[in-house]
Amino acid sequence: MSLHALIAPRLFTGEEMLPARAVLIEDGRILAVIAPADLPPDVPAERLPPDTLLVPGFIDLQVNGGGGVLFNDRMDAAGLATIARAHRRFGTTGMLPTLITDTPEHLEAALNAAAAAMAAQVPGILGLHVEGPFLNPARKGIHPPACIRAPTEADLTLLTRPFPGRLLVTLAPEMVPEPAIRRLVQAGVIVFAGHSDATAAQLQAGMAAGISGVTHLFNAMSHFGSREPGMVGTTLATPDLFAGIIADGIHLHPLSLAAAFAAKGARRLLLVTDAMPSVGSDRPGFTLQSREIRLADGRLTDEAGTLAGAHLDMASAVRNAVRMAGIDLADALHMASLTPAAAIGLDDRLGRIAAGFRADLVALDAGLGVIRIWSAER
Repeated sequence: MSLHALIAPRLFTGEEMLPARAVLIEDGRILAVIAPADLPPDVPAERLPPDTLLVPGFIDLQVNGGGGVLFNDRMDAAGLATIARAHRRFGTTGMLPTLITDTPEHLEAALNAAAAAMAAQVPGILGLHVEGPFLNPARKGIHPPACIRAPTEADLTLLTRPFPGRLLVTLAPEMVPEPAIRRLVQAGVIVFAGHSDATAAQLQAGMAAGISGVTHLFNAMSHFGSREPGMVGTTLATPDLFAGIIADGIHLHPLSLAAAFAAKGARRLLLVTDAMPSVGSDRPGFTLQSREIRLADGRLTDEAGTLAGAHLDMASAVRNAVRMAGIDLADALHMASLTPAAAIGLDDRLGRIAAGFRADLVALDAGLGVIRIWSAER
């Protein structure tokens, strides 16, 4: 790809809002961000429409499916390409496809599929999120109880073998021995706590063993009490702990989102979609491990009314954070790009519009709708 430039009326670097800037790009990398007047006259430049806001590509750490495909059902590079393509139209240029609690055989298949997708350079696949099976059945949510289990030596060996991308594992710290958590972290696995009934002391012990974040704050976890802070209270009180949050107006009240933001801030609270196959698809429902899931009024539920992931994309999550919870746009964008990049150790190359970073870019209109996407991998 030859040297070229994009001239944006407004630009969010990942850290701050700037007036008109030119972004110089070559071979999928950002060379510089400069004033349009400083752009060399021999560099081909495209001027974006008025009112356009150029932002870093969104990074989603929890994507169960999209484009009509559920990852648990389609564990191959082609299936992952379909999911990534469905989410790219909503500004997501990097993601962790997410395996919902399943059998040991499916866990290995998921690791192999993500590795194959990365080897094939499927755009947007950054690694894998393994959500379960090492969860607390009392906080299982939609996860199948028959597959929930404690980690075996075979599981730990599988999860600590060489892997080409970022590997995130969500587990319940009260159900997994601390040495097992340390072993995962020492092997480079990112460990989050989730689907857990942990006490404050149990989560703190897990953090001492290497847990660095929590999965979908407030949902499927022990609540904040006056005498027992639980998962929620401990997370809100721990400045360095990352926390994913589903800003769909269904999984939590807007005031809960605002409270989480007040406690955690944009550098530790990160937007996730928990997206299901309905995103980027006109399918009214799908089957999840023999259970029929239906979409109605924006909610995905099984016959018992249990929420089954979310019908949410990242652009909508950003808009919801701003409009429902009153979060400043710059902070909401940070929560959708640089913070998730930092949570998985990729903030040295993703999540910013800055020299040396990958040219994953999204153009938003005045209503925060996605009008164009640039992906350096495409």
